[in-house]
Amino acid sequence: MALDNVRSNKFRSFLTVLGIVIGVMAAIVVASILTGMRQSIISIIEEYGTNNIYAFHLTTGPRTTTDRAERLRKPLTVADADAIKAQANSIEDLAVCAPNVGYNGGPFDDNITYQGRNYRWGNTQGVTPNYANIVNITIREGRFVTDSDEEQRRNVMVIGVNAADALFPGKQDSIVGTEVRMGGYNFEIVGVLEKRKAGFFGENEEDNAVLIPFRTAQKVAPGRGWILFVIQARSGQLTEALTQAEDILRRRRNVKFGDPDNFDIKTADNFVKQFDSIFAMIGLVAIAISSLGLLVGGIGVMNIMLVSVTERTQEIGIRKALGARRRDITNQFLFEAMTLTFLGGMLGVILAIGTSKLVMLLIPSLPASVPLWAVTSGISVSVGVGLIFGVWPARKAARLDPIECLRYE
Repeated sequence: MALDNVRSNKFRSFLTVLGIVIGVMAAIVVASILTGMRQSIISIIEEYGTNNIYAFHLTTGPRTTTDRAERLRKPLTVADADAIKAQANSIEDLAVCAPNVGYNGGPFDDNITYQGRNYRWGNTQGVTPNYANIVNITIREGRFVTDSDEEQRRNVMVIGVNAADALFPGKQDSIVGTEVRMGGYNFEIVGVLEKRKAGFFGENEEDNAVLIPFRTAQKVAPGRGWILFVIQARSGQLTEALTQAEDILRRRRNVKFGDPDNFDIKTADNFVKQFDSIFAMIGLVAIAISSLGLLVGGIGVMNIMLVSVTERTQEIGIRKALGARRRDITNQFLFEAMTLTFLGGMLGVILAIGTSKLVMLLIPSLPASVPLWAVTSGISVSVGVGLIFGVWPARKAARLDPIECLRYE
């Protein structure tokens, strides 16, 4: 009966549930994009190594602002790295990295020039030779920084694929051994990084990487002084390695018992949790927006069901005269409202899946994966809207006097 009523008023029914369709579709599309982005982040972290720990004097990961006390923290030192390697028996290896050597406002300009072409988007970092093994770097051609490069402070660099394409567009031959200019120094390209499989919107930070020996970075940009530790824990000892490294840094940086760390140290899982908190906020905004559509749709359903009660007054009177109870009339109109919103939810799910597929087709680098829980939740919420907003019309229909109903013209 409920489906017959919907079929007899197809266009009116569609307009009634349009808000529900839009609300469900918006929520599922946002959920699919966020789920895909999370999967991409996890894939990137797994490629870099799930057994790694990152230590820096400032807070790492996604953030909006830093307070003055944090900005005044003293950077980590090479002596800190040596102490961790010497005293922490659960640590396999430790790489030292000088991040963002060509920082804004600094004396070292890391714009790379070659034969009239330049590349100023490079993420220039000074790294120790063991950095490649710890973060699972693969070299496409050439080699990585060696111990000899580090000891002799050679002006050599390993670049990412974006830097190689920008400086040597269309070049088929090897670019290893080519000299380029950066920061007033001549640098020799000794290697090109292989593009990682995982990426965020098709990109990875290594695509723009310019890696030079750590001591060379200290030589060309002595005023920077910022140091990042990439610590590799022994297999199965990640928690112990994190605790030991944190204890050593607290002692060396004179952090009193009970005081918070004046540095940041976290594992890959912590980065995932940070992104999850951001995605949760975005998800809440999406839910709030979709709730407006569901509210409008629910009001539309209630309105059309009230109209339906008026239009079918004689039908209600006849049913009551034939022995239908109040409960039967209530259930009839509730089922009709829930059927209406269920069909709207199904249409929203279909449109959401189609939209997600279209987004992935038009923008292949944009991850989107429709989660089953979002589909289930969308349909359940749409049915719930029909149940909630169909109560008043159903109760109004059930309370009608059968004699007055049969007189109704």
